[in-house]
Amino acid sequence: MSVSWLLAADSLWDLLSRAISLRDYNTRVVLGGTTMLGISGGLVGTFLVLRKRALAADVVSHAALPGIAIAFLVAEKLSAGSGRSTNVLLLGALVSGLMGMAMTHAIRRWTRIKEDAALAIVLGLFFGLGTALFTVVQQTKTGDAAGLRDFVFGKTASLVAADVWFIGGISVVVVCLCCGVFKEFSLLCFDEEFAAARGYRTSLLDGLLTLLAVTVTLIGLQSVGLLLIVALLLIPPTSARFWTNDLRVMAALAAVFGGVSCAGGVVLSAAFSKLAAGPVIVLTGSALFVVSLVFGRQRGLWPKWQSQRQFEQRIGRSDLLRACYELLEPILGPDQTTPETLTQFEIDELELSAARQWPSGRFHSLVSTAVRAGLLGESASGGYQLTLQGADKACDAVRRHRLWEIYLLTQTDLDPRLVDRGADGIEHVLDPDQLAELERRLGSESPPGMPPSPHPIGTAAET
Repeated sequence: MSVSWLLAADSLWDLLSRAISLRDYNTRVVLGGTTMLGISGGLVGTFLVLRKRALAADVVSHAALPGIAIAFLVAEKLSAGSGRSTNVLLLGALVSGLMGMAMTHAIRRWTRIKEDAALAIVLGLFFGLGTALFTVVQQTKTGDAAGLRDFVFGKTASLVAADVWFIGGISVVVVCLCCGVFKEFSLLCFDEEFAAARGYRTSLLDGLLTLLAVTVTLIGLQSVGLLLIVALLLIPPTSARFWTNDLRVMAALAAVFGGVSCAGGVVLSAAFSKLAAGPVIVLTGSALFVVSLVFGRQRGLWPKWQSQRQFEQRIGRSDLLRACYELLEPILGPDQTTPETLTQFEIDELELSAARQWPSGRFHSLVSTAVRAGLLGESASGGYQLTLQGADKACDAVRRHRLWEIYLLTQTDLDPRLVDRGADGIEHVLDPDQLAELERRLGSESPPGMPPSPHPIGTAAET
């Protein structure tokens, strides 16, 4: 058993190393073509996603289906055997795809139907028509041998050097066009009305973006197929969106993710011959999407959870220090409560725990965090004492809270019984400039120093 397992592992490693090292000519050809396709698809898809035209890519891919079938039937009728020509089929797909987007634009412009509904209508219409025409194609004498199903599901392994040069050349043109009108596309995506006011022909730019989407769809038919090309247009830019808020960085990342998805899919397909390259390319892109969804720096779930957790810990520490201040204030008196005097008194653990009615686990977690941060110290009798750093932060927390309470009491009609809870919700996000503005607006209501508590002493901390 162990010998057979070692032989299988050794065979698998040979397949992987052969694919990764690109020893096979066909692997190098397919890799070059699909990688260029992924780069151009990711770049064009960036503007489609930001333009909120994600479904447009799906419409283009499905609208190409009847064009392929009609081109085959017409070419076969005019000249037997010419229907199998790739150029003829791509021309039919181009015309059909443009007609689909033109019909969508007409429905959106001349009716009250919204864009998403118009896209769905055109998608269903063209896909239904294409399916019916493919049934007709299959009934012709040469229909079974035409290879039209490869345009639907893709057949990356069938790419030859001429196809790669074609895909590469078109992809370079698409990338150059996107870079050349990057500023205009950016303005179109974020503020179409402002772009029109500045004199840009937004309809022309929109048409150019549509044409680029149609072009990428057409050159991707042979590799990933018209059913999966939409994933190559949308998954890379969506993945890139999790990492950055900068459009230039997003576009570059989308192009990289698109290229990596295609390259990784081709290598895996070459190593495992039973896996079709098109679906594996999409699955590789989906894996990158999952990684971005979880770990993306700007919108990833893990960074968002970490940020939320840190914010909640900061709020908890602030509430804990404010409770310490408000427990010591009745002992010292409002005029004698300073950071130096706050550090001289011990705070009973039970009184501190009951000040805001924290659950036991939550209370001990907050105290432990404050002790590790050097804000609280443990006394010999089992209580706690504020450090000088903790006392400074406690004074700042109380000042923030009371300033907002006074503002709510004097500037709004909020019930006085609710101002304490209302202040709890906003005090943690006030920056120094906002605090200074609050003091300026309150004027005489907030004398210099620590603002007085608007509640009876001993009850301010209870919410």
